[in-house]
Amino acid sequence: MNRIIGTKIQHWQVMAVMLAVFDAVVFNLSFFLALLLRFDFSVGSIPSDYLTPYLQFTLIYMAAGLVVYGLCGLYSAMWRYASFMELERIVLSAAICFVIHVAGITPFVINASDEFFHMPWSYYFVGIMVQFLMTMAARFSYRFILLVKDHKGANDGEFRPVMLIGAGSAGRAIIREMTRFGHGHDRIAVIIDDDKNKWKRSIDGIPIAGGRDSILENVSRHHIEKIYIAIPSATADDLKEILNVCKETDCSLKMLRGMYQIVDEDRITVNDLKDVSIEDLLGREQIRVDMQEIYDFINDKVILVTGGGGSIGSELCRQVARHAPKQLIIFDVYENNAYEIQQELIRDHPDLDLKVEIGSVRDSRRLMQLFSHYKPQVVYHAAAHKHVPLMEGSPSEAIKNNAIGTYKTAYAAMMNGVQRFVLISTDKAVNPTNIMGASKRLCEMVVQTFDAKIKAGKAADLKAIYSHLSDGEEFKSDIKPVTEYVAVRFGNVLGSNGSVVPLFKEQIAQGGPVTVTHPDIIRYFMTIPEAVSLVMQAGTYAKGGEIFVLDMGSPVKIDTLARNLIRLSGLKPDVDIKIVYTGLRPGEKMYEEKLMAQEGLKTTPNKLIHIGNPVPFDEDRFLSQLNGLMDAACAGSADIKQRVAEVVDTYHPDNG
Repeated sequence: MNRIIGTKIQHWQVMAVMLAVFDAVVFNLSFFLALLLRFDFSVGSIPSDYLTPYLQFTLIYMAAGLVVYGLCGLYSAMWRYASFMELERIVLSAAICFVIHVAGITPFVINASDEFFHMPWSYYFVGIMVQFLMTMAARFSYRFILLVKDHKGANDGEFRPVMLIGAGSAGRAIIREMTRFGHGHDRIAVIIDDDKNKWKRSIDGIPIAGGRDSILENVSRHHIEKIYIAIPSATADDLKEILNVCKETDCSLKMLRGMYQIVDEDRITVNDLKDVSIEDLLGREQIRVDMQEIYDFINDKVILVTGGGGSIGSELCRQVARHAPKQLIIFDVYENNAYEIQQELIRDHPDLDLKVEIGSVRDSRRLMQLFSHYKPQVVYHAAAHKHVPLMEGSPSEAIKNNAIGTYKTAYAAMMNGVQRFVLISTDKAVNPTNIMGASKRLCEMVVQTFDAKIKAGKAADLKAIYSHLSDGEEFKSDIKPVTEYVAVRFGNVLGSNGSVVPLFKEQIAQGGPVTVTHPDIIRYFMTIPEAVSLVMQAGTYAKGGEIFVLDMGSPVKIDTLARNLIRLSGLKPDVDIKIVYTGLRPGEKMYEEKLMAQEGLKTTPNKLIHIGNPVPFDEDRFLSQLNGLMDAACAGSADIKQRVAEVVDTYHPDNG
């Protein structure tokens, strides 16, 4: 049965045979028409010395022509999608046939009569021209018929009208691809472009109606259902303005991503158009990092990522894996997340030396075992409790996991010769009003203390603060401390676990309402890949003790974010989906800050990455206070927030 199916004649093979039969007729008819034209369309007027060679050469030329057409691919091409390349093949085939005909028929003419040495020149040129035109007509007529049919279907209202924004090379590629291949019932009805020189003109018969100011007008006039945005070179501000206009319509939106993602605009297709996401509405340029710097830093090193199964940690693992590390170790307390990123990396990077270890940054013995066994050279410390309201209800857990866990991890790094320790921090550490932010400020102070003590040659002041060790018990190391410590501070991460965007999407999917704490609350936002690229770039810039800060552009109102998400879902805020204001949660700010007043800014080679000058504090007093905080946290002291405020003088706890 399989053999029968395998040898079944395909439709294209039937069409190829039909074309071959047609060509066989054309090969002979075209040159006979040339003779008729030469002798006034009178068969009786054609001298036998011309007619006889023609008849003698007919079968030979027919066979030769079929072979030439076959070798040039004229029987295997998909003529439904015929383009300039297929036209080139027809021209080449005709040229070869012309040479064959001139050379092949000449001996027959000489043998026929001593008076004639060649056919009339008009015979050669007219014959091959007729053959070329008939060959091309037979093959391109199919596509022409389909275009006429498509045009008729559009006029009959069978198609969904689409607006294309962008009449540049990317937009023309989209038009060409949709015209050539078709995309269901979608048809571009109108084009928008800000270049006034293009207005009132057209591309493939599609009018260019005006600039971005005419989007709403033309959506209504042409009954547009979809909008395609094909301006990969647009700035973030321009794109944000265009999207703000488009989202006022009920149209579904698709767009091409940034120019740096488009290698060859001539190869752009409709499949390159992606749904507009909330990230596109932030109005900020994507972070560009020097990948060569990161590659040189990561390449052939042993890398450890704590919290490697979380949102930031898993993306760190993905980007590290792409830069050829010697070994990547994922350390996480939650085995399900660790397993998921493990399987992903095994699939995407089969040659990666990957190790996954389960454990907590609170467990000093586990940390020392991990570090002493693998001897990592670079540590990205992403393990932390990050949920603000939950930590307000469990403040001791925030201190034990974030602050004390960071100290223990930093200590293990120092004792095992780690070269670079990069802490993942947050803008909530600036003038914190919640315990989570205060605990992250403590983390920053930990890494600054470690860096300062090592640089001052006073690493011996950094004692183990392991609450489970017996009095006098201590870990020993013969390695001279060399670790450089650095913190990276950024804002809210779109799509991360516990962030507001997944919550809004879930609420929208359930039909609402969408809950916003306050109509005026604002936040800085960035994408997970941006956050991770910043972390990795900071690792290359670090000299020790710095707090790197991302220029996150303008803050975004959470209310606006919620309304945009509703519109991107094809719904109307306050009509299809209600928005409910619930009030600020415990410890929540109306706005976030990126730097404390005492911190200045230094520039880096990446203009979107800055360095905050360290805020001075008494490291010895801090170490003593940290021991007290650990004891209080382990005891579950009710006054833990007040104790933290004594250490972090910028922390103003919300006790109400």
